[in-house]
Amino acid sequence: MTDICCIGHITRDRIITQDPPMTTHCAGGSAYYMAWAFQALPHDVDFHMITSVSRELMPEVNRLCEAGIKVTAYESPTNVFFENKYGANMDHRTQRVLAKSAPFTLRQLEQEEARVYHLGTLLADDFTPKTVEYLATKGDVSIDVQGYLRAVKGEEVLSVEWTDKLRLLKHTAILKVNEWECHTLTGISDPFPAAEQIHDWGVREVIITLGGGGSVIYAEGKFYETPAYPPRQLVDATGCGDTYSAGYLYARARGMDYAESGRFAAAMCTLKLEHTGPFDHSIEDVFKIIRG
Repeated sequence: MTDICCIGHITRDRIITQDPPMTTHCAGGSAYYMAWAFQALPHDVDFHMITSVSRELMPEVNRLCEAGIKVTAYESPTNVFFENKYGANMDHRTQRVLAKSAPFTLRQLEQEEARVYHLGTLLADDFTPKTVEYLATKGDVSIDVQGYLRAVKGEEVLSVEWTDKLRLLKHTAILKVNEWECHTLTGISDPFPAAEQIHDWGVREVIITLGGGGSVIYAEGKFYETPAYPPRQLVDATGCGDTYSAGYLYARARGMDYAESGRFAAAMCTLKLEHTGPFDHSIEDVFKIIRG
């Protein structure tokens, strides 16, 4: 049985940063950043990526497989194409979607047996409610909420209400949100009562990332606060949330407690922020950040 199965589209990304002014074209997507992060860590946690791509991005799938990552790739007529434009503050970005990909289906996922299914949602229709409910009968469902709060009108990404949140959160074991997403879900600006509200809706482990303010984990009736470790230089925040999820799920699978897992995930984010592209450091580098 797989320890962690990450399901999500590989995307084409255009990343525009202001300091220094730069435009970068690369592959991306939650599952892509997760997979490369797991490849960089010791392979003592069994990881499987399920994705859906067109032939144009099959070379990226081949690169992942050649690096030793287990990947199942279904064919899609198109790929998701994101444009991420960052301001001077890299906690803030604007997005456009220039193309979409086909949603995942129950048939594509029914043979997978995993302890944790991480849904790397990019857009609200990536997974039907029935798909999420089905996966929850087989293992723990972990969700990065970002995609459920995005709709596309033309090319513009609009913020929307997650209409199925009460239906699906009761089937969600682990939920990761950032500060804005947390407020959007709950209407509560303080992350501590907001985390309690999300827990009351059925989520076992609530993770709220706060950018430069670190993160808060709420589980088993307790709060665990994790600091943010300052990067040497802030280059690109794309994929940082996905890197956090990879670090947290890896650490939990290794038996680390909530606080240790939060610190491990935060240290991975620090290293990711220092360059464009996926996390590519060693576990020794992660612990070095934690030790200071």
